[in-house]
Amino acid sequence: MSFDAAIIGLGYVGLPLAQEASKVGVKVLGFDVNQGVVDDLNAGRSHVDDLSDADVAAMVEAGFHATTDSEQLAEVKTLVICVPTPLAEDGGPDLGPVNAAVATVAKHLQPGQTVILESTTYPGTTDEVVRPVLEAGGLTAGVDFHLAFSPERIDPGNEKFGAKNTPKVVGGHNEASGDAAAAFYGQFVDTVVRTKGTREAETAKLLENTYRHINIALVNEMARFCHDLGIDLWDVIEAAKTKPFGFQAFYPGPGVGGHCIPIDPNYLSYNVRSKLGYPFRFVELAQEINATMPAYVVGRAQNILNDDAKALRGSTVLLLGVTYKPNIADQRESPAVPLAKQLMERGAKVQYHDPMVTNWTAAGDGVEGVSDLNAAVAAADLTILVQNHKSYDIDALAEASQRFFDTRGAAHDSEKAERL
Repeated sequence: MSFDAAIIGLGYVGLPLAQEASKVGVKVLGFDVNQGVVDDLNAGRSHVDDLSDADVAAMVEAGFHATTDSEQLAEVKTLVICVPTPLAEDGGPDLGPVNAAVATVAKHLQPGQTVILESTTYPGTTDEVVRPVLEAGGLTAGVDFHLAFSPERIDPGNEKFGAKNTPKVVGGHNEASGDAAAAFYGQFVDTVVRTKGTREAETAKLLENTYRHINIALVNEMARFCHDLGIDLWDVIEAAKTKPFGFQAFYPGPGVGGHCIPIDPNYLSYNVRSKLGYPFRFVELAQEINATMPAYVVGRAQNILNDDAKALRGSTVLLLGVTYKPNIADQRESPAVPLAKQLMERGAKVQYHDPMVTNWTAAGDGVEGVSDLNAAVAAADLTILVQNHKSYDIDALAEASQRFFDTRGAAHDSEKAERL
């Protein structure tokens, strides 16, 4: 079978993209270095929250095929790189996965192909990192092959917006490259938004998530002083968001998690420091505030137990929800990890319950999973709502608990509940 496009990296970004393309008749080759992922997909088994086994089976029926054989990349017209870019130890992006993917593409690059990078990174990556590797074989970007950047905007678990109806930002190395990339996405995405170039497209993604990062930090800091002043911040937000213009509601929490908010703004901050020699102060302050929220939650937990004449050391603390957002199994950068570790460092016995996670080891072996939720809530000295999954009846759980600390503003009717 011949293929029209290859999606390189079949995770939370690449697989939904492949699904939408397959729906309109684009023959998609999925490439991944993980043989287990490839075998599961070809057998109709999904490994991401947003696609069911039936969804993957329908893709296979439509002609989708996954492989670890990079030789097949030479046979497609469009190649889209969707590999992760985690943070490196120095605070910048770890481009290891991107570099590996680009090297693989370069080995098989053919004249007339279009290469699109979707992996989130710092401005200039497409031109300064990707292009030289692809051109090393003698072909020229914008002449012999097209090169573009189109930031991924996948929001796992979002039931309203997916790959099809989320506008697709596209920036080409030149106009012809932008045209080619826009034509590819235009087959299955409702709206394509063009930028002047790759750097603008790269920076647009970072601006989106930096905006959220900073505003989350704002309400996290407000949560602290509102508590000290006896002000119900959750009520404040509900009142403020009735304004039909000029305000968007953000909510405090035990920390930020996921594949974007804790990571992407740091790419921009790193880029500013490394290239311009001065700090991006808003981002760095926001990172400082958000990163200290787990410690703040631990301090509040200790105070709640003190009110019951209990010490944190020796108390049983039950964490409800350990994923980074509700109703999905994704645990990337979940604030539950530093929260659990800091509780254990202070001598607490930490347990967890999560309907989406059967085996949680991210915080170490000292955290015990519980299967009987009601019994665990009744027995724990303190129950902390970390992630509000829809299967939780928060008010009932709060009422059944000895003490309940709600970091998501979901409990309303119990005197035993204290909100962040």
